[in-house]
Amino acid sequence: MAAIELSGVTKRYGDVTALRDLDLRVQDGEIYGFLGPNGAGKSTTIDIILDFVRPTSGTATVLGHDAHDESLAIRRRIGVLPEGFNVYERLTARQHLEFAIESKNADDDVDELLERVGIPDAADRKAGGFSKGMQQRLALAIALVGDPDLLILDEPSTGLDPNGAREMREIIKEEAARGATVFFSSHILEQVEAVCDRVGILQAGELVAQDTIRGLRDAAGTGSSLSVTVAELTPAIVDAVEDVPGVTGVTTDGDTLTVSADSAAKTDILDAAEGAGGEVVDFSTREASLDDVFAAYTDDRDEGVSA
Repeated sequence: MAAIELSGVTKRYGDVTALRDLDLRVQDGEIYGFLGPNGAGKSTTIDIILDFVRPTSGTATVLGHDAHDESLAIRRRIGVLPEGFNVYERLTARQHLEFAIESKNADDDVDELLERVGIPDAADRKAGGFSKGMQQRLALAIALVGDPDLLILDEPSTGLDPNGAREMREIIKEEAARGATVFFSSHILEQVEAVCDRVGILQAGELVAQDTIRGLRDAAGTGSSLSVTVAELTPAIVDAVEDVPGVTGVTTDGDTLTVSADSAAKTDILDAAEGAGGEVVDFSTREASLDDVFAAYTDDRDEGVSA
């Protein structure tokens, strides 16, 4: 069953189309990263999932329920960490969580939740004095109340230091291991790459790519690169490497070639260089990062759309 399914969703704000015939399917139990440049329509998509706004056309289903007609049933089963979470300054962390627990009719232990998100000593402090990172940790604790079936995290690492970001990743993995689905949007691509099963890339209101990170690398032609240094680089060596099946590009710098290619072509590249008279003195490989993949799908595209 799909935890989230959007079918043909379009959202217009006057003359501006924020989403255009969007089909999106997030499988039950997976960690799904939702990416896109500013103004791509990510926030609008999340708002439709949460029934904060209604689509102009199309349907949205969450945990088997219609996002609009059955929003109350959905809210009982999800946890949300919104971007720009605001605390109630006069309430303590404990009071925030007690309210969330009562609202969900849950039986979570406040101190255990605060321990889990790394602010156990802040239980009885007023949240108005919290740093941005502490507020973000409190927001995550609230999202975890009731062991939700679906976690929706919008920029979950905002305000967190590297240790906090690492702890956030561990919690996401723990929730997925428990059986929850995790859907999160982030500008920190390293975070997404570290934990996601699949990634969707939104651009100008349309889903331009959706796959595993490896699948996206292969489809975008950014799978990997091989750096080969020879004792003396000649045109014959360059020509031989360019002719290897699976090679998509070759650049040179001194006696070093940088070759973009399918992973399976690496041995053939070395053989071709040696067969053309090259003496290979060093080589190394580099997998394309999610940042490279993201750039391949979003560079030089129209970004003129509201979020």
